[in-house]
Amino acid sequence: MALLGRVFAPGHGPRRFFTYGTKILYQSTEAFPSKSFPPFQKVMLPPNTFQGKLAFITGGGTGIGKRMTTHLSSLGAQCVIASRNIDILKATAEEISSQTGNKVHAIQCDVRDPNMVQNTVSELIKVIGHPDIVINNAAGNFISPSERLSPNAWKTITDIVLNGTAFVTLEIGKQLIKAQKESLLFILIFRSLAAEWSKYGMRFNVIQPGPIKTKGAFSRLDPTGAFEKEMIDRIPCGRLGTVEELANLATFLCSDYASWINGATIRFDGGEQVLLSGEFNHLRKVTKEQWDTIEGLIRKTKGS
Repeated sequence: MALLGRVFAPGHGPRRFFTYGTKILYQSTEAFPSKSFPPFQKVMLPPNTFQGKLAFITGGGTGIGKRMTTHLSSLGAQCVIASRNIDILKATAEEISSQTGNKVHAIQCDVRDPNMVQNTVSELIKVIGHPDIVINNAAGNFISPSERLSPNAWKTITDIVLNGTAFVTLEIGKQLIKAQKESLLFILIFRSLAAEWSKYGMRFNVIQPGPIKTKGAFSRLDPTGAFEKEMIDRIPCGRLGTVEELANLATFLCSDYASWINGATIRFDGGEQVLLSGEFNHLRKVTKEQWDTIEGLIRKTKGS
């Protein structure tokens, strides 16, 4: 069930929510909000949604990429995962294949190297075929004050997230255009291609996730575990996202069920951005008693 306009104030009893005529409606706030928004852990789409499709996922050996690959494979796709560590890739490919019964291929590729990307794409097409789905998931991240960033640290992140995404997208895109291959979706940062390359039968969409707890990402973004509670406190849904939820969103966007979604940016953050961007959203922490006081003060100002 989805409710619009629901207000939570953890740690406080029922509070006035809104009025209808002379009746005052109350909303219980005893339950922590995450109980109202439990994660759905099962695969969302019907079986064989991606039967006969080939998916190429960068950064597919661990974390979010691994989960997206698992979902796609369980729905019938033949998957190819790529990253720098071939040992992790092979282990992941074997693990997913044993779970889903569908073949998962592992190809070593450092997306920062355009020559290696070109060779990887050539091998992919020669051995397996042209991909129907491309997910640019490879990423590099860590926390650091800007004044501590070295040129090499900056270059590492931009080479993976920006340049690597561009190298993969452009190389595969050119090969698909050459082969007149259609029905492709990229999940990446190049929204302008949604307009430019739609004439080739390609769709482009972006997922902007909030905090999704994975071992790899949080070992760099929250290595001490000190920030997790603060993250949750600023998310209206009251919890972190899960890789299963993100995988369901990604597979939906890659599927024919989303064939009219193109050039979209999907914010997937439990309401975090809207909370942080609202001038008065901090008032959700105000108790019923405090609201009674505030209301009394406001009534005194009427007509003055």
